[in-house]
Amino acid sequence: MQGGTARVSLYSLVRPLAFVLDAERAHRATIATLKLAPRRRPPDFPPSLRSTVAGLDFPSPVGLAAGFDKDAEVPEQMLGLGFGFVEVGTITPKPQSGNAKPRLFRLADDGAVINRMGFNNQGQPSAFQRLLDCTHVHGIIGVNIGANKDSEDRIADYVEGVRAMSPVARYLTINISSPNTPGLRQLQDEGTLRALLSAVEGARDPKGPPIFLKVAPDLGEGEPDQIVRVAIQHGIDAIIVSNTTVSRPQLKSKWRDEAGGLSGAPLKPLALKALREFRSASGGEIPLIGVGGIATADDAWERIRAGASLVQLYSAMVYQGPAIARRIAAGLAERVSREGFGNIAEAVGTE
Repeated sequence: MQGGTARVSLYSLVRPLAFVLDAERAHRATIATLKLAPRRRPPDFPPSLRSTVAGLDFPSPVGLAAGFDKDAEVPEQMLGLGFGFVEVGTITPKPQSGNAKPRLFRLADDGAVINRMGFNNQGQPSAFQRLLDCTHVHGIIGVNIGANKDSEDRIADYVEGVRAMSPVARYLTINISSPNTPGLRQLQDEGTLRALLSAVEGARDPKGPPIFLKVAPDLGEGEPDQIVRVAIQHGIDAIIVSNTTVSRPQLKSKWRDEAGGLSGAPLKPLALKALREFRSASGGEIPLIGVGGIATADDAWERIRAGASLVQLYSAMVYQGPAIARRIAAGLAERVSREGFGNIAEAVGTE
């Protein structure tokens, strides 16, 4: 777990240059730079951070959320930088360009990001070929799948994604929580969700990867109970709580009124509240993965104690750089020891 300080200082030098570019151009430049970097072995994490979720052995609970590596271009590089697992995507059956630009905004005064990308990606066949080249690497790479914007049958798109991407995914995530594809979040309604997960259940290979479900934080009263019930009935292996929010807390940035999903620090209270609701609804019967506003080891520890077996982040990396994953992992290992736990899994849900 060495080298974090050097990367922090390096990123502090690079960040002002990156922030001269608009957010999406800076992101593409980052991906291009990472593609040139050598693939290196993931770091050795303390044994106290290892845990098993959905039959998978995670070396660290700190993962990279979907959205950063949409087309599975640099998953190995991100594992090498210290993420315990990486989720690529969202990937749709057919390529699509996404929404009109500009569609990605840094809210630096708020430590936040607003995006309305719209599942821009090169399609599942393209990602499949890239993932074929890295399935031998020791590390967990999950694949987040979605439906095309113009699809006449979105459930069929998810079924196609399950069948197409299972051979190259350590786990699959059914993403029905993006606010940037019109009507997508309606798939969270109980009847439609039941039809979707029933179709997914019928399409999955019994020997294939576990399947996770990613939900929105903007849910009404009773909806977490409905989602948990349907997810368990149809064999979903974990629930990711949560995606970005369409709500707008008090923000300071000039981009605060842009349409799209808000992530980063302002999402933290809402995402934590949603996680607690899902933990209450599930009673620990299905693993939960906490996402939204996680920027420190304290944030991650709070999610774990609230019921998350794993955590993911993305927006905080925009402001702190990729060394954030190692810093949080080191902080969690210290916290596990200080609190007298033998392993981080023992702390899950002890709030």
